[in-house]
Amino acid sequence: MPEYLPTTPYRGTRDFLPPEMSVRTQVYERLYGVLESRGFQRYDGPVLEPIEIYEAKSSREIVEQQLYTLTDRGGRRLALRPEMTPSVARIIAGNAGKLQFPVRWYSNPNCHRYERPQRGRVREHWQINADIFGSESPSCEIEIFELIHDMLGGIGATPDMWRLRVSDRVLLSSILTDIVELDESLLRGVSSIVDRWEKYPREKLAEDAGALGVTDKQFDRLAETLAGGAAVLDEIPSAVRENSQLAKVLVTDAAGLVEFDPMIVRGFDYYTSTVFEVFDTSPENNRSLFGGGRYDNLVGLYSAQKIPGIGFGMGDVTLIDFLGTHGLLPEPLAEVDVVVIPVEADLADPARSVARSLRAAGLRTSTPLEPRKLGKEITRADKAGARVVVIVGREDWDGGSVTIRNLVTKQQDQVSVDSVGAAVRASLDQAAEDVTGAGGAPSS
Repeated sequence: MPEYLPTTPYRGTRDFLPPEMSVRTQVYERLYGVLESRGFQRYDGPVLEPIEIYEAKSSREIVEQQLYTLTDRGGRRLALRPEMTPSVARIIAGNAGKLQFPVRWYSNPNCHRYERPQRGRVREHWQINADIFGSESPSCEIEIFELIHDMLGGIGATPDMWRLRVSDRVLLSSILTDIVELDESLLRGVSSIVDRWEKYPREKLAEDAGALGVTDKQFDRLAETLAGGAAVLDEIPSAVRENSQLAKVLVTDAAGLVEFDPMIVRGFDYYTSTVFEVFDTSPENNRSLFGGGRYDNLVGLYSAQKIPGIGFGMGDVTLIDFLGTHGLLPEPLAEVDVVVIPVEADLADPARSVARSLRAAGLRTSTPLEPRKLGKEITRADKAGARVVVIVGREDWDGGSVTIRNLVTKQQDQVSVDSVGAAVRASLDQAAEDVTGAGGAPSS
């Protein structure tokens, strides 16, 4: 027996068959529409980047455990892109002289991380990134928070389905030093513990904190403070609040868009102040969906010019899980709207001519690639999701007409070739009314 190559994809990657791709495309097109309605422009960059751009500011977990790396023939150390933010900072720095700041950009890159595949995590994913560069104004935070609300609304999610929890690393540092009374040398380690607060048992968190040198009294005070949520804002010194973009947002009307939560930290080293995450509220999918924050110094890795930024990345895996949990995934589109079927092999050219006219009218139209009996072609068209078939017969064609059969209503009419476009459109509209009236939803 011959030994065949495997048909399964590399572990942690996915194949997308046409129905799955149709669902994804519909979701992304809605998100793109929301982004562009707010003035965000699409960009892209290479999937291969110098490894140094991740070693400088990405999380230690990504750099030490998740990078796919290689050395090219010139001895250069490269990595498959695990995230887009370092790349977009490089692009902004390299093209700053051509840009009119602030800029609103978005992308949907393919990213790679060597993770343990599980629900919500794979080794290859797509991620919508939305960023604003060139302004320190708290209006940028408001713009991003409004954008998140609009994007989730654009794919059918209602506000009760998710929570936008926000914090600020400047405020968190004040909480830890001014309220919990920790030494500044402990900030990084304790911030990491806060980031894990909802994921680990309290005993484990206390053990880790003790190993850093946090006293029992300080740990109890930390637990009390985190449990208080937004109430801690009143305890933070006013001088600190005045230097926080997020604190300025929280006293505006935009405060209703978010929920302050000091437990939001985010694991990336490049975040400088505002950080946020969106969480699913369903008990069936109780997890973080996506997040982001402000990174005012990241462009400084590439340029002396100070260009602050803020943005987020929305991964496809958690997004599709979220939509599936709440019954919001669209139905796959049918292959075609119409199939034009020649009754005889020598009528293939007339059938293609009719098909071209229907495509010119904006209808997705196909013709058979191999000769089959009429009944089999109609059955195949029905399985492909077509609502209408156009039958090109010898006598009809010689008389300047074709037959239109509606596969939903079963109505059949003979129409002139010159009016076939309008007749098919009317037949499709009737099919859509019948499907909707029967309690279904159009598939195209």
